[in-house]
Amino acid sequence: QVKPVESGGGLVQPGGSLRLTCTVSRRTSTNNGMGWFRQAPGKEREAVAAISWNADNKYYSDSVRGRFTISRDRVTGTAYLQMDSLNPEDTAVYYCAVARTAAGTMNPQFYSYWGQGTQVTVSS
Repeated sequence: QVKPVESGGGLVQPGGSLRLTCTVSRRTSTNNGMGWFRQAPGKEREAVAAISWNADNKYYSDSVRGRFTISRDRVTGTAYLQMDSLNPEDTAVYYCAVARTAAGTMNPQFYSYWGQGTQVTVSS
């Protein structure tokens, strides 16, 4: 069974950086798009970034474009989210997901497998 597991969250000061990692229990993810989503308290889940199976296509939300970078290791299926210039509005639980398709997509309906999430808190 495909089971994404996120790691790398924590407390960081505004302007700081964090790198999230998503490991998957099976190599199925190497042929699938992957994405990062987040949900802040009292808000709906939103897409943050997505990447195609071969990493040729990457997508970002307007709120993180230029600050966050999504990448993946095609051999292991591991995905990463490098987050720079963090601000308090980035505080949320971040989820990794594996898509049903090879393409990257920001639409959560195309994702079948979700991790439990990792907390990111940006505060001074």
